[in-house]
Amino acid sequence: MPRGVAIPEVRQQLFAAADRVLVRDGAAGLTTRAVTAEAGVGTGVLHRHFRDLDDFLMSFVASRLQAIADDAADLPGRAGHGSVTGNLTEATVAVFGESAQALMSLVAAKPELGAAMEHDADQTGGLGDIELHFAAYLDAEKKAGRIGPGADTETLAFTLLGTVHHLVLTGRGGAPALQGQVRRIVAALVAGMDANAAPAPGGLDHHPSRRSPKKEVCTKPGSVQGARRL
Repeated sequence: MPRGVAIPEVRQQLFAAADRVLVRDGAAGLTTRAVTAEAGVGTGVLHRHFRDLDDFLMSFVASRLQAIADDAADLPGRAGHGSVTGNLTEATVAVFGESAQALMSLVAAKPELGAAMEHDADQTGGLGDIELHFAAYLDAEKKAGRIGPGADTETLAFTLLGTVHHLVLTGRGGAPALQGQVRRIVAALVAGMDANAAPAPGGLDHHPSRRSPKKEVCTKPGSVQGARRL
């Protein structure tokens, strides 16, 4: 491509190339040369849009996580339709799909990218927003009377996402077994939503449950800091 000619949506072009390299070659394959060659552009193109490879990878992870969070935002609108178990299973499998599993492998190989899995006070997106969308769905189902009025929706969302995260992280949640495993986990949680249970005192102390996702700094779901990543 001649110098000075703009490349349409070059950032997304590079991100899409990184998706393919990551799936094909793993985290070790995500070099500047590999990504730009996959995108069909010169190596200088990446450096015109990002400070360096680390800056590119940080933006790539944040972009892909935002897409996952955007998809999860549709879940509350499904309240009252289908079954609670079916809705939660489908949404959870989508959250921990191929894209998320690739991100998990990348962040495991490059822990410094973990910050991109969260959002700061000036941004939306991030793991905490996914959890908030699941809790909002459960709140709507509780209001509709499809789960017990005493269900602690925040804890249930945290438990579901954290458990499946651990399942995938430990290599026990590979496709095609993941959907069946998630359905069993969801069914167990739904069965435990006792209509007569009182909400847990204080809920999750560390969960900023009613704050806007825009002002949230998340520390979940699921384990120690190094493991709480998709």
